[in-house]
Amino acid sequence: MTMAPSFSGGPIVLIGAGNMGGAMLTGWLKNGVPASSVIVVDPNPSHSMLALIRDAGARHEPTPPAGLQAEVLFVAVKPQVMDAVLPPFRPLVGAETVVVSVAAGKTVAYLESHLGEAATVRAMPNTPAMVGRGVTGAFANARTTEQQRAQVQALLRVSGPVEWVEAEHDIDAVTAVSGSGPAYVFYLVECMAEAGRKAGLPADLAMRLARETVSGAGELLHQSTDEASRLRENVTSPGGTTAAALSVLMAEDGMQPLFDKAVEAARKRAQELAG
Repeated sequence: MTMAPSFSGGPIVLIGAGNMGGAMLTGWLKNGVPASSVIVVDPNPSHSMLALIRDAGARHEPTPPAGLQAEVLFVAVKPQVMDAVLPPFRPLVGAETVVVSVAAGKTVAYLESHLGEAATVRAMPNTPAMVGRGVTGAFANARTTEQQRAQVQALLRVSGPVEWVEAEHDIDAVTAVSGSGPAYVFYLVECMAEAGRKAGLPADLAMRLARETVSGAGELLHQSTDEASRLRENVTSPGGTTAAALSVLMAEDGMQPLFDKAVEAARKRAQELAG
């Protein structure tokens, strides 16, 4: 169990109870954050999320609650709707508030333009957070104290490791590698399955083999202390079948230049989302 963060009594206000907000809330409640300190603001949460909030003893509000200041204001809404969503929350941001945003592309300056100058953390988790196996990149602005950083670390850590970067622009690269990265892995499964079908396997069998291979390799990577390159080498017998496949994947026009272009495209798009 992850250690629960220490709070001075102010509430954690979670804006948005969709996939990512819901995953974070679930992790907090499982890891010792008092439900009574959590206020979830979402005009239309799913029935299952509303049941979770009520059963745990947290508080749900369809609109920003009046008359309080948040200790942590956790923003988990899509960047496309933030212009409309954020301004009503400005009264909740006080001198001791830390704002945490998980929206791709939206800078500290953008957040401050809507919420005022405050301790602010930009975080980029990924969707495996929904099963407690995510990884999050994070950047804290100069107003963020060590205590606030530790609080945010504890809140983010419920879904997996947290990696801090020192420069805000590095969050765009984090977004391109790990934030968007699960989609690359899922597409790898699709490609492997399709290649298996073309090699003569029934489509459903090829998909099962691809899914289990990728998820199993991921678990081996998770549990092993070896570098990824060492694990690859362990599978590759000289002159064998794996070596034959890798001679294609590791060729000059193979996977590396393709991933270079893909990650750069995602990084540029994150910059564009900043507006």
